[in-house]
Amino acid sequence: MIGRIVEVADDKRHLFLSRGFMVVQDTEGERKELGQVPLDDIAAVIANAHGLSYTNNLLVALAERCTPFVLCAANHNAAGMILPIEGNYQQAKRYDAQIATTQPLKKRLWADIAKSKLQQQAAALEATGAPHIPLLALVRKVRSGDPDNIEAQGARRYWGLLFGDDFRRDQKGGGLNTMLNYGYTVLRATTARAVVAAGLHPTIGLHHSNEGNAMRLVDDLMEPFRPIIDLKVWQLLQQGENTITPETKREIVRTLYDDMQTNAGATPVMVCTQKLATSLAQVFMGDKDKLDLPLPGLPLSLAASMQEN
Repeated sequence: MIGRIVEVADDKRHLFLSRGFMVVQDTEGERKELGQVPLDDIAAVIANAHGLSYTNNLLVALAERCTPFVLCAANHNAAGMILPIEGNYQQAKRYDAQIATTQPLKKRLWADIAKSKLQQQAAALEATGAPHIPLLALVRKVRSGDPDNIEAQGARRYWGLLFGDDFRRDQKGGGLNTMLNYGYTVLRATTARAVVAAGLHPTIGLHHSNEGNAMRLVDDLMEPFRPIIDLKVWQLLQQGENTITPETKREIVRTLYDDMQTNAGATPVMVCTQKLATSLAQVFMGDKDKLDLPLPGLPLSLAASMQEN
């Protein structure tokens, strides 16, 4: 399902539930209604402003629909996320299978994800005219579990090739980093929804192991899609945009609705995250051997716009 990503980015707003709609109301003056969105059309709500208030029954209604409610910090990173307890009719079985998964299988799956990420990074670099062969050369070096940390080696090369040697990826940094933070926050919310809907527990990861991270599996599965955000931010930079604004937010969010090539044909990025999470659950259950990863290459509309430029 493709839903709308709704961001509330203005201060002094109140969100509440009314007859199946999420309603946004001004909290000053005449407390005018500013807009409403059908709950069934929402993929995620991004609370990205100070002074917001919301009713409990709205949060409950969103949780019942597996719709993440994301709480953002000042740097546009997710500081918290409200997710449902139940997301799939086979959830208990899938939790059990997820917990019982062997380390060799986890390592094999992570190697496939790391290779996919490197391939997508190479495609992004190629689209910008930057050297991409160094990233492709790393793909065949990834072994089960990536014990040589090839994925991290690729990241170090990738950032310099994409944004220049002076760029440093810093979640607390400004400029380009704020656009990347925002893009990853939206992507993380989309992937979290996919994970919960697939009946998987977001904390039980394949590779990410930070004990303080409750979204380890989400962070594993979003890796192949990060280069899509990176390339959109690069494109915005070429257009003179170097920080987060309402317009750059809209441009970044649109990338999740773009089509990617998959074995099943052109598929929206948001749906690709759902297919990946579902295939992982099927692998855990023994119903499938491989993950449904996107084919190497850019989202179609983004690729077309790059050629025009």
